[in-house]
This record gives sequence, C-alpha cells and structure tokens, in this order.
Amino acid sequence: MKHEITRADILSLDEFETVRKERRSGLIAQKRLRRLEVGPYATFYFENYDTMWWQIHEMLRIEKGGEAQIEDELRAYSPLVPQGRELVATMMLEVDDPVRRDRLLRQLGGIEEKIAIRIGDDEARAVAEDDVERTTADGKTSSVHFLRFPFTEAQVAAFRDGQVPAMLAIDHPNYGHMAIISPEVRQALAGDFDA
Repeated sequence: MKHEITRADILSLDEFETVRKERRSGLIAQKRLRRLEVGPYATFYFENYDTMWWQIHEMLRIEKGGEAQIEDELRAYSPLVPQGRELVATMMLEVDDPVRRDRLLRQLGGIEEKIAIRIGDDEARAVAEDDVERTTADGKTSSVHFLRFPFTEAQVAAFRDGQVPAMLAIDHPNYGHMAIISPEVRQALAGDFDA
C-alpha cells in the first residue's frame, strides 16, 4: 500500500483524460464502502491513496494551474493518505439551508475533539489536522474537518476481527450520535492498515 502521493504519480492532463472515466467508475464503487453517516448532519469520507490521487487530478483538471498547482495539491492532499496504523477521514457537516447550517456550526465548536472510533471497550480518538484552526474564537466550527484516527496494534486486530463491535461516535454536548461500522465498510477500511 502506498502512503504518499509524489510528483511521479501525477499524470498529465491528457493522460488523465484517457483514464478518467474508467478510474471514476472504480472509485465510485470504492467510495461507497468508505462513507459513513453519523446522525443527521455528519458524514465521514474515509480517505486513502486512491481517493486523494483522484482529488489531486480533479483539482488539476478543473483549475489548470500547471506545475505550480501540482506542488500545492500534493502538499494539501498527500498528507491525508493513511500511514499504516491509522484511518483518515474528511468529516463534512452537511446542511443545505445556509441559515440552518450557520446556526448548527455555531453550536458545534470543538466537535473535532469529540470524535472516536470505538472498538469493543477501547477507542481510537480523532486527531484533527492542525493546518488551520477549524473552530473560531467565537465558537463556530468549520463544515469540513480532516481527522486522523491513530490505532494501536491491539485496536487494529480487534477492528479486523469482525466479532468485536465497532462504531463511529460523536460525543459533543450538542451533537451526540453514533453509527455502527458495517462489516463491508470495516473490511474496506481494514485495507488501510499495513499487513
């Protein structure tokens, strides 16, 4: 499993166009097993090499910024590739109505510190990416968070076991929800751990 996207992994725009349709259909199927809704507004998209490779190429395709953009995209997205003993997720707080979304985000300051993957009686707590502050001084959180879930060897074994219950939980005072991680999603995510 690759843990980093480098300049050598980036296709030219012409090369990407020739493989885009085929890669997209494969990625759509993969992403279905890497998505988990927790409560009415939080959706977790678990990232890996393939999802970040795609994100970089789509950004390059849309913005056409050339070589300078490639380096910027690599700096932004390569760090979101799991490093072997972790899961990495983008959490999106999704509310279509802008007024309701603003009200919700103002109630969820610090939510990034209240998230964990529970494996039986143990848990892997989320660690928020520290590239920018996701909760403002007035307590409003961002609608997008990048989270790492570092696992111990024992947690990896229990997660792979399938007999030990696993769930994703948010225990924020204003947003207390959890979702069971299905066997299919667990199997897909377990591939992010080194063998």
